[in-house]
Amino acid sequence: MAAMAVGLALAATAVAQEIRFFQIGTGPTGETRFAFGGLVANAISNPPGSRECDKGGSCGVPGMVAVAKSTGGSIANIEAIAAKRLDAALVQADIAYWAYHGTGIYKGKGAVQNLRAIAMLYPESLHLIARKDAKIASVRDLKGKRVSFGDKDSAEMVHGKLLLGAFGMTEGQLKLSPMKPGPAADAMAAGTLDAMLVVDAYPVPILAELAQRSDLVLIPVSGPEIDKLRIQNPFFTATTIPADTYKGVGAEVKTLDVGVVLVTAASQPDELIYGVTRALWHPSTQKLLTDGHPRGKLIHLSASEIERMGIQLHGGASAYYFDAGVIK
Repeated sequence: MAAMAVGLALAATAVAQEIRFFQIGTGPTGETRFAFGGLVANAISNPPGSRECDKGGSCGVPGMVAVAKSTGGSIANIEAIAAKRLDAALVQADIAYWAYHGTGIYKGKGAVQNLRAIAMLYPESLHLIARKDAKIASVRDLKGKRVSFGDKDSAEMVHGKLLLGAFGMTEGQLKLSPMKPGPAADAMAAGTLDAMLVVDAYPVPILAELAQRSDLVLIPVSGPEIDKLRIQNPFFTATTIPADTYKGVGAEVKTLDVGVVLVTAASQPDELIYGVTRALWHPSTQKLLTDGHPRGKLIHLSASEIERMGIQLHGGASAYYFDAGVIK
């Protein structure tokens, strides 16, 4: 009995030693990146003892358990990747590009040279939303209004400043109140905030709930100024938010999309990232993502999507795409 107990203990220890944990930074709870990151983590996991992939089991990386972690968003995720506090993260494509090349908001701060891309995932949309009684019909109408472009140092703040710049406006022309999306929505409902910007995949749960409490309008992000902004920032693509996505918004509204990229650090082993990339594009994973979230239908494996990421591929991801015949 004693020998059996020792043997079982040793076996349990061996299994425990085989587990590799892989932390994925996502975004605030309640946003798409958090929910979608959870689906990705589940898909690429394959703990010891799992059934084989071809027998209906996990098709993830053998011995790996991926965990999706709530974070402050794209900028916080880049910092965590650089500091090796995360193994991978979901980051908006323009933020990743600026960080890797040391341009945009990272100009003068130095490039994040160890940042590498794994895959382009899905697009997020700019939601510029206002109280109906605030009489805001365009970006220019934000002058003098109480506005939140997200928390300080958030990606929303970056995108909000880009919008103002496109229309020749400055932050000083607004009554800017840095807030996270949740508190900003509460302030909108209470009538102490006139407008807010959220960059997320529609329908955004926070905004859908807010639309049940208040009369809202979606402000178009379009026109010659936005066309010029797109030329200067090719990560933006023109899109529309469909009619009736939110209560009271009965017509489609023009806006911009920006892609979400799964990134990692150059120091991650090639074999590991090859396995992560292969698991991400496995047919069972694609079905899981498609069934698990509306944005899953928008993920496509193609050379053009890889090019759109604008930063260097991780060696393991590059090897997988080459083996799969996606790149040459």
